[in-house]
Amino acid sequence: MNRSSITFWSRVWLCGLFLVLTHGQDSRSDDAGADIAPGRTMAVQATKTHDLWITTDHTKHAALKQEFTSGPQITEACLSCHSEAETQFHKTIHWSWNAGKNEKGVEMGKAAYSINNFCISANKWQDKGCLSCHPSWNGKVEVVNCLVCHGQKEVKWDEAFEDMKSLREHTDDSSRQLYTEILAEVQAAAQQVGRPTRKNCGTCHFYGGGGDGVKHGDLDSSMTFPNKVLDVHMGTDGKNFDCVRCHTTKRHNVAGRMYTAPAATERKSLLQDDLTTKITCESCHSATPHKAGHKANDHTDKVACQSCHIPTYARVNPTKMMWDWSKAGKLKDGKPYTEKDEFGKDAYLSIKGQMKWEKNVKPEYFWFNGSIQSVTTKDVIDPSQLVAVSYPVGDRSDPNARIFPFKVHLGVQPYDKINKTILAPLLSTDRGYWKTLDWNQAIQRGQDALGLPYSGQYDFVQTSYVFPTTHMVAPKQNVVTCTECHTRNNGRLAQLAGFYMPGRDRLGILDLMGWLLVAGSLVGVLLHGLGRVFTNGHRKGA
Repeated sequence: MNRSSITFWSRVWLCGLFLVLTHGQDSRSDDAGADIAPGRTMAVQATKTHDLWITTDHTKHAALKQEFTSGPQITEACLSCHSEAETQFHKTIHWSWNAGKNEKGVEMGKAAYSINNFCISANKWQDKGCLSCHPSWNGKVEVVNCLVCHGQKEVKWDEAFEDMKSLREHTDDSSRQLYTEILAEVQAAAQQVGRPTRKNCGTCHFYGGGGDGVKHGDLDSSMTFPNKVLDVHMGTDGKNFDCVRCHTTKRHNVAGRMYTAPAATERKSLLQDDLTTKITCESCHSATPHKAGHKANDHTDKVACQSCHIPTYARVNPTKMMWDWSKAGKLKDGKPYTEKDEFGKDAYLSIKGQMKWEKNVKPEYFWFNGSIQSVTTKDVIDPSQLVAVSYPVGDRSDPNARIFPFKVHLGVQPYDKINKTILAPLLSTDRGYWKTLDWNQAIQRGQDALGLPYSGQYDFVQTSYVFPTTHMVAPKQNVVTCTECHTRNNGRLAQLAGFYMPGRDRLGILDLMGWLLVAGSLVGVLLHGLGRVFTNGHRKGA
């Protein structure tokens, strides 16, 4: 082979390599030059310091040095300075568990008629297991427990106050000494307060639904001290953000809830409005987070940032993906029993039924404008098909909707065969199902608590429930690649229809034009190469 031929084929190979590299470019290519991406620069400015303007030392307040004998006394001491805190907090959903009325006029929320397909219902405060996460003292809803969110020191409050009560009745030196030590621990806990930490929030949100990772696949105990591989924002070896870094708060209303109403009604950056919350990705990163000219910037009007930047959830701990209540009630040797799965999680419990857990789960994707519609205990259902107990609102024509990732939890739960409504059995009280294993009795008590009818006839229906996936944001080198969506082979967005996606869908004339363009490009490359070969040959002959 002469030198001209080698030169020609080298050029053809280089041209082909260029086409492959440019065609295969995906969102990971932002590694080079990422530091100049305007969204990253803006985010650094928005979150560049953790310094806070703390103007008080709670250890110096006389109100917090008194002899506390109950939780409400601590709250009263807090309110002696923070006079409006309790009034503000009582108006929030964290306290009321009431999300207002839906379009049918039905009250929504845990303390109302909302249901789910894991623990089903709080039965308007009647189910004591649910109240263990309410920010009050001793499961009662009269007095706010400020330390649930603001306390920085762990104390077993019920045990501490019970011990103090018992020790006060003794006059011996050892009892008095122990009393003094417990009192000092209680006072220290009352004085060690601050902004909520990941642990404060996670006490409830990591363990919602009855255990670690049951509800939210992107929120579990692994997020208490995550590394940046698990979450680039909250990683202790990275930005080390606490929850309140993004979930900003006004009058104790915490931004970020996206169920009956969107978490944010407008997608504004802090450049557009310096008082906006930081709850959306655009707040800190803007709508063009990647470097100028990067293709990913063209996706932000239709694809949520989370869809690319959260490739999987439950990456450390497993999350519950299915809960079948119809299997509950079985006994071994006349007694309730438990079976574990490969993760050490409950695969079966006599009081709860059959469950399935998974790790490293790919989300499911839906059009989502920030609102979620839910079925309530008052809604009539069709038990012949899967009932979507909750489902995202939005479609491609909605300007506020984006393709968004979700965990979808499947369930099998009781419904009323005559009234065609989903039932809300009482579970964790003394006369609930977990004590009696009697569905009829538990259902009747639960329906009575809600003031709803029960025909006396129940069966089980298959259901689904969605959880938006917004945490466990992966490093840029681990994001979803273009070909995971733009592919014919069961891509991530295969179930989304009604629009054309390059690489996934066939569109006759457009595909033909594309192939003609490719063929024309290849012919052009070949002709150019041949021309150079003959030109070089003529020059040598001359």
